[in-house]
Amino acid sequence: MSDPASDDTTVPAELLRLRSSIDNIDAALVHLLAERFKATQQVGVLKAEKSLPPADPEREERQITRLRALADDAGLDPVFAEKFLNFVIAEVIHHHERIASGEE
Repeated sequence: MSDPASDDTTVPAELLRLRSSIDNIDAALVHLLAERFKATQQVGVLKAEKSLPPADPEREERQITRLRALADDAGLDPVFAEKFLNFVIAEVIHHHERIASGEE
């Protein structure tokens, strides 16, 4: 059974346009995250080769400060931006730990 709210004939054109824009932005975010993780995987390999620790708290703190300022300048809630970056950083560290242990 079709959801009437998703029927293009009942949804205002402006809403469809906005949703399409959101979908495009979501796709761009996924592609950007994929590129970011490709780079951080390379960092993880280099850290493992050089016996460097998976985490770098000083860099992470600089990145959080930088991202909060960027978010504020862009009109995005800096607290949200920090939470998002912390999530990404945790995933990167997990990847680096796996690389260092030979799992990846």
